Amino acid sequence: MQLQLISFVLIILHCMDYTGCQQHSSSRHRQHKQISGVSSGCQQGGCLTCSDYNGCLSCKPRFFMHLERIGMKQIGVCMTSCPPGFYGTRSPERNTCTKCRSECDSCFNKNFCTRCRAGFYLHLGKCQESCPEGLVRSDTQRECVPRCPAGCESCVNGETCTRCRPSLYHLSGKCHHVCPEDYEPNDKLMECTPQGGRWNNGKRRNRKDKGNQEGRRERKRERERERERNAGEREDSDNRNKTEHRHRRGQDIDPVSPQDGLVQ
Repeated sequence: MQLQLISFVLIILHCMDYTGCQQHSSSRHRQHKQISGVSSGCQQGGCLTCSDYNGCLSCKPRFFMHLERIGMKQIGVCMTSCPPGFYGTRSPERNTCTKCRSECDSCFNKNFCTRCRAGFYLHLGKCQESCPEGLVRSDTQRECVPRCPAGCESCVNGETCTRCRPSLYHLSGKCHHVCPEDYEPNDKLMECTPQGGRWNNGKRRNRKDKGNQEGRRERKRERERERERNAGEREDSDNRNKTEHRHRRGQDIDPVSPQDGLVQ
């Protein structure tokens, strides 16, 4: 009887231990599947392996692994290109997105910024708080730009203006108070434009048109000279008429002869 009881207890203990082992094995299997499980949690097209909790664990070729922070947790995301503030690095093992330097808004690599944060100014791929000699800070571009020539509101270098200050006219990268010869001011565009349509749809007219234009200018000058001559001739004619009129008035008055005044 005692032997039967002991055998029964041993059987019960063995079953309990087997059940525990099964549960532990199942738990380890689920954990392993969650960490390196394939396909079930991979909803993104670029993921190669993933988990429900950590997102993408590895990416397909040509994709970059980027860690997105969601609260206290980071989720792996596979992207074709890295977001602003990160740059892509490729290696045989994996392609990853690496954060730019703290003063960079965007960058090409860890040593070359392409745009700076507010308060910094880009010069030769570096973000600086001050600009070198000869350059000034541009808050709109966040860059060190050349000091513009006098009269320029913006420029591409120290010699070429792109926009002039108010009341000045732009022509070929220069700013003018008065437009040069053969140009006239365009107050709407604030530019010096060619007189008489020397330009046709942005292209210089051919020599024939230029010759016609010069001929018109010469005819205009000839008409002005003719008007001046006519005006001078009219003035001379008026002077002659006045002289003749005074002369006729003098003849109409018959002077008294001294002999007529003698008493007989």
